[in-house]
Amino acid sequence: MLHHPTLDKLHTLKFTGMATALTEQMALSDINDLDFDERLGLLVDREFTEREDRRMKSRLRQAKLKQQACMEDMNYRHPRGLDKTLLLGLQDCQWVKKSLNILLTGPTGVGKTWIACALAHKACQSGYTVLYYRLSRLLESLPLAKGDGSYTKVMTKLAKAQVLVLDDWGLTTLKAEQRRDLLEILEDRHGSRATLVTSQLPIDKWHDIIGDPTLADAILDRLVHNAYKINLKGESMRKKQNQLTLSTENE
Repeated sequence: MLHHPTLDKLHTLKFTGMATALTEQMALSDINDLDFDERLGLLVDREFTEREDRRMKSRLRQAKLKQQACMEDMNYRHPRGLDKTLLLGLQDCQWVKKSLNILLTGPTGVGKTWIACALAHKACQSGYTVLYYRLSRLLESLPLAKGDGSYTKVMTKLAKAQVLVLDDWGLTTLKAEQRRDLLEILEDRHGSRATLVTSQLPIDKWHDIIGDPTLADAILDRLVHNAYKINLKGESMRKKQNQLTLSTENE
């Protein structure tokens, strides 16, 4: 029997899924009831599944999403104006394939970041590369990248990501250098990559927060016109959760 040499070769080739499946087959008393094609198919299926799982985990590590969120756990019961039909429709990731944007706005605590991370997680599951950044920290890091010579590398990384999440847009008015950097990022992605933005500010206030009217026009032209716009409303979900916790503790 050549089982052990075969297992060694599978591990050497890094076919760990096949090796695991073969070991499991060897332990089954009725495995010989299956013909060669069926057994081979089971081995290949296991290898394929494990490789896809590793790729998925790698994409999630690279994405560095702020929250562990998935679309299957979406809370549609909390009154915040969430369009369930739209959210369910976005799960096929056609917005990523078509290089469209998603703009999530609403007051603090209504779940903008969670929803953004859930959509990004679904994109990772569908095989797309994702990067998550808080916009303020990203823009603050770019002058340092210019200083140490890594600016071009960072901008290339941002341009290549198939989904770029920019969280907490518009916390402060942008500085001149930040406006130029943001325009460069969005110009590289316009029409070829998808961008997902969250903000406490309504979209009609974004022009003012960018600062310079000419650059604001250019930035918003590349972001707003080809975007799904999701405006959330209502009371903070964190506040409601705290109230429920206090209520439970006082019982």
